[in-house]
Amino acid sequence: MAVLKPKEMAERLGVTVRTLQEWDRKGIFPAHRTPTNKRYYTEQDYLKYINNNSDPKKDKRKVVGYARVSTANQKDDLKDQEEFIREFVNTKGIILDEMITDIGSGLNYKRKKWNKLLDEVMQGKIKTIYITYQDRFIRFGYDWFEKLCNQNGTKIVVLNNRETSPNEELVQDVLSILHVFSCRLYDLRKYKHKISEDKELTNK
Repeated sequence: MAVLKPKEMAERLGVTVRTLQEWDRKGIFPAHRTPTNKRYYTEQDYLKYINNNSDPKKDKRKVVGYARVSTANQKDDLKDQEEFIREFVNTKGIILDEMITDIGSGLNYKRKKWNKLLDEVMQGKIKTIYITYQDRFIRFGYDWFEKLCNQNGTKIVVLNNRETSPNEELVQDVLSILHVFSCRLYDLRKYKHKISEDKELTNK
């Protein structure tokens, strides 16, 4: 009988040793104990777990995490989001099929990874999306996109970690919106000025 140490089992399942300890404590994936109370697993334990999670009757859609920051110099924040999501799902006995990390403004509706994720949602390939905070998915209009996902059988789980939503990003996004509107107002003023100078239009 092949014996696997917790580290070996964790590597096979793509989780951390800490996650295995949590699963053992909660009875999700119990470990065996040596006379000195050290955890170990068997090859049969591994095969049983894999078989239970590859049952053809089970939902084959993907469970994914989605993390986003606005700029490349926020990579540490991106890593924090990823770790927070992984730790949360692991304590629930859930293994992510994919962790999507994105760099781009929450006002940008052309993010390639985000659009690919939405395409897969509408193709019925996504079961659950985990995000740390609503604005990580989209800055404005979150309710609409949540409804879109729900209509396609996808659930978005928001972990409500406010710390992963920097105030600096919100300020920058608001400034971007103000800049767009100020440019439009300037164009309107120029257009109004041209009309006032056009005698053919003003004399009618």
